[in-house]
Amino acid sequence: MANFARDMGKSKILVTGASGQLGIELSVLAGLHPQVDFIFLSKKDLSILNAGAVQQALENHHPDFCINCAAYTAVDKAETERELAMAINGEAAGILARACRSVQTKLIHISTDYVFDGNSSAPLKETDPTNPVNWYGASKLKGEELALQHQPETIIIRTSWLYSEFGNNFVKTMIRLMREKESIRVVHDQLGSPTYAADLAKVILQITGSGKFVPGIYHYSNEGRISWYEFAEAIREMIHSPCRVEAISTAEYPTAARRPHFSLLDKEKIKRVYAVDTPDWKKSLGDCLKKINK
Repeated sequence: MANFARDMGKSKILVTGASGQLGIELSVLAGLHPQVDFIFLSKKDLSILNAGAVQQALENHHPDFCINCAAYTAVDKAETERELAMAINGEAAGILARACRSVQTKLIHISTDYVFDGNSSAPLKETDPTNPVNWYGASKLKGEELALQHQPETIIIRTSWLYSEFGNNFVKTMIRLMREKESIRVVHDQLGSPTYAADLAKVILQITGSGKFVPGIYHYSNEGRISWYEFAEAIREMIHSPCRVEAISTAEYPTAARRPHFSLLDKEKIKRVYAVDTPDWKKSLGDCLKKINK
């Protein structure tokens, strides 16, 4: 029975962390891919920290691809919950990779721009040296290393400033604050590009449906180079909020975890290998806000 879907010409995709914003975006797109059998497993369905349960799930379902959307994402909290962050973002990626390799399942693992120190001034390439400045970034880097070590048939996708109509993220936080407050303060000296999770979900399914799997690290975000302040201003304009957005420096907004000052990712590799689309950040933001408004 394990290979029934393959025998019928279907592929099978298992998604971990299915209740997060990227996992939900993948589930929204699932209906557009009748040629794929999807298995969506949330943290309640499967703890990726449980090696026995992970192995059993992979053996039971025998998927062609596993998309790991499970992650510890509380960047500031990670500074005090170091063991938990490292377990979920680091060690669990290794557990998943070993199980994938044992049943010949290809792994797609989601990582972050926070593996870099933010000291670059040019868009970051996959080959640029990593040097995380906070524990969240360190835990995600460990996950990359363990995933590639234990399953060579792994694609790592580093993304930045991820948001969606689902889950907790910067866009939804800004909308809430702009409704509650007359003014808000947002840092202007951290640069990068946002990523609409729906766009990333499309890219992932484009890769799984492409008929070719080229392992390694890839970068993906929307196009454009902006600050968090400019991102907030665009949100304010699009939702027609009277709230005033004040630009401040990182030094004026201390956080438990340091943030990289420069997070712009070079997407040339993923464009070249998989011919993917990278929509402009403002268009994608507009698309997301339309869905939120509905």
